[in-house]
Amino acid sequence: MITGLHHINLVVPPETLHLAEEFYSGTLGLTPRAVPQLQRETLAWFDIGTSGQQVHIAFGKPEDFTTPSSRHPCFRVGSEEELVKLRQKVWEHFERGGESAPQQADGPGEKNSGAVGVEYPTRFFARDFAGNRLEFSL
Repeated sequence: MITGLHHINLVVPPETLHLAEEFYSGTLGLTPRAVPQLQRETLAWFDIGTSGQQVHIAFGKPEDFTTPSSRHPCFRVGSEEELVKLRQKVWEHFERGGESAPQQADGPGEKNSGAVGVEYPTRFFARDFAGNRLEFSL
């Protein structure tokens, strides 16, 4: 039986693992973890808290970055206060810019860019520096 997720894998352009480190660790607060020695130049792994779940980053192909996709992971955040703080932090990185900055981010206090309805929890969306869509929710 399935009991959860071990990891998700997202792709970024070659030679941008340092940008993944800045965004996923620095902005989102995920903890970097060691990757297999033979793959340390092609992968980046991050722990999601102490859940045992991980985000893996690997190099994609050029066609992976030509059209924005609606495929996305949804990261659960512990409280509404933490969700608001994270949204502000992602927005500030978006506004500040730079190579590791998100391509898009829902602004603090604005309507989120996803579908709206009573079925949907409090959430927001962003696209990382490589265009991966990310959802953050309670």
